[in-house]
Amino acid sequence: MLAPKTIGRLRLASQGLLTGFGSVPEAVRWMTAMQAQDLGSALWAVGQRVPGSTAADVRQALDAGTIVRSWPMRGTLHLLAPEDLRWILGITSPRLMRAVEGRHRELGITPDDISHCRDLALKTLHDLGGQGASREQLFTAFEDAGQPARAQRGIHILGSLCQEATLVQGPVAVSNGKAGLQQLFVPFDQWITGSRERDREEGIAELLVRYVGSHGPATIRDFAWWTQIPLTEVRRALEAVQDQLVELAFDGISYWVSKDSAELLDGGVPGSRSLLALPGFDEFLLGYQDRSMVLAPEAAGLVVPGGNGVFKRIIVAGGEVVGTWARTGAGKSLGVVAEPFEGGLGPAAQRSFQVQGRAYLKFMASW
Repeated sequence: MLAPKTIGRLRLASQGLLTGFGSVPEAVRWMTAMQAQDLGSALWAVGQRVPGSTAADVRQALDAGTIVRSWPMRGTLHLLAPEDLRWILGITSPRLMRAVEGRHRELGITPDDISHCRDLALKTLHDLGGQGASREQLFTAFEDAGQPARAQRGIHILGSLCQEATLVQGPVAVSNGKAGLQQLFVPFDQWITGSRERDREEGIAELLVRYVGSHGPATIRDFAWWTQIPLTEVRRALEAVQDQLVELAFDGISYWVSKDSAELLDGGVPGSRSLLALPGFDEFLLGYQDRSMVLAPEAAGLVVPGGNGVFKRIIVAGGEVVGTWARTGAGKSLGVVAEPFEGGLGPAAQRSFQVQGRAYLKFMASW
């Protein structure tokens, strides 16, 4: 019988959090797009889906361009496969750019300004010999040419250049021999040389099948929120691909899963004894409009204090968010501490959390 905890465990399975993937690119490609506004959190989100991997493996994939980080949807950074970025932008970018028109007017950004900055950015990158440019270097080029970059004007211009596939974030910036959490901007066409092609209708259909496969059980409203694609188009896409999916009903609502995930219901859904220390902003929680199936509404404020949009790291037991966790100390004294909701963690769960904590510290130490 379908129940919230069953839905949570099915989502763990769909997202590769119970069995994992063989490589960083494989995990990112399967997820289609992984929330990555905070790069540190995104590293561990990938690490939790690729057993035995390290943060350095994720950095290597970014540096090699086998995964990319850009703004494919909701105006938020995500990790995704390079060959998917251009066609997804073709579907999602027009609506996003319409949504920011008012803000662009406030900042005094015109189409001519974006065209001017496009030329400036490409010239700057050419002059740097193909090594990429930091955000600050591009802002300086804009300012020197009479294009103010302050008060978010520069970042909106850069965002527009990425939305139109002129620029993309490339290798991780290194300072004094140490990798930071910023990336260099590079020309899109030089960094991504093998883009797939999809028209809008077939692209939305593919996105829906891939989202359900990697995030199901999920509703079409979850998908519409995730992509910001209008529900009318989502419903048309569902009609086209419905034979590839399985419909499950709970509390009068239709949830969609892949056929592989649906088969798990026959033999018992795995993960009932699992415990994971997931990062903030992980797709397990953030990838849905309605998060109440895995996070009790009364506990939502403990994960996003004050509703400020900043998600704390979460502890997930048996497909349910049961607490948050935090890093403590620094350097050699760096550690982790559990912050469970009411009731706390039992002895076995506490031991599992400590195993997760040690795995996290080892993973991040490689950066």
